Amino acid sequence: MAQLNYHHLQYFQVVAHEGHLTRAARRLRISQSALSSQIRQLEERLGQPLFERRGRALHLTEAGRIALDHADTIFATGDELVATLQQTARTRQALRVGALATLSRNFQLAFLRPVLDRADVEVVLRAGGAGELFDALSALQLDVVLTNASPRSDALHPFITHRVAEQPVSLIGVPALVDGEQSLLSRLATSPLLLPTRSSGLRTAFEAVLAQYDVQPHIAAEIDDMAMLRLLTREGVGLAVIPPIVVRDELDTGELLEADRLPAMSETFYAVTTERRFPNPLLREVLSG
Repeated sequence: MAQLNYHHLQYFQVVAHEGHLTRAARRLRISQSALSSQIRQLEERLGQPLFERRGRALHLTEAGRIALDHADTIFATGDELVATLQQTARTRQALRVGALATLSRNFQLAFLRPVLDRADVEVVLRAGGAGELFDALSALQLDVVLTNASPRSDALHPFITHRVAEQPVSLIGVPALVDGEQSLLSRLATSPLLLPTRSSGLRTAFEAVLAQYDVQPHIAAEIDDMAMLRLLTREGVGLAVIPPIVVRDELDTGELLEADRLPAMSETFYAVTTERRFPNPLLREVLSG
């Protein structure tokens, strides 16, 4: 049986990461026609199409994703071999993390802390919307996605959802809005409130609390970004419905105070991975963190 041509495999790896034949040919400094020929020979050798064309872009087939996973591992091992035999520093490992743009920065920091101080680890952090992040996870461009909503998993999206933290939710605000003896019912009825948007699971749970107390709230603002919610809370615009971890630093300094813990409310944080033959070994460290 003919041996695999690793030059072809390396050309395939570059095309797969570039997603475009012209850019890959320019990077490899060979003609586009020659590169196409090399890819076709690799596909013939493997007996599987590795790409499908959509417009001008190339997208990996299922076989292509498997081939890229192996190619990345093979060439990373080669780089490490060279570094070891040349007695240079060990090749840095990369952990590619996606996080919802609206997710608490403090939670992200706590999740990544086990690897942040390691000189041999590079953390690549990408923020975005759920759709683009889970597409990137499926395409093996990310190792893990951090979210506060468990994604669907099916045969086409074999996601593995790890429940990594659960935080209580409170009414939190500046001392001027919190000072004074008030019941939770009174605060809900009279205080300006900063709420997550209605698309949020947190908002759904809060609506249940309002129904329980039969309260019509005074909504000062609805925000889907935790960083902006944190800023408006510090500005004294209203009492925020927020997990304390989001404003932990301000609570520690007394800039913000926790007025009331909201009953039966919590926010769950998830780390989502996907089935892979070669999962990133760094995941074990952050998931067990």
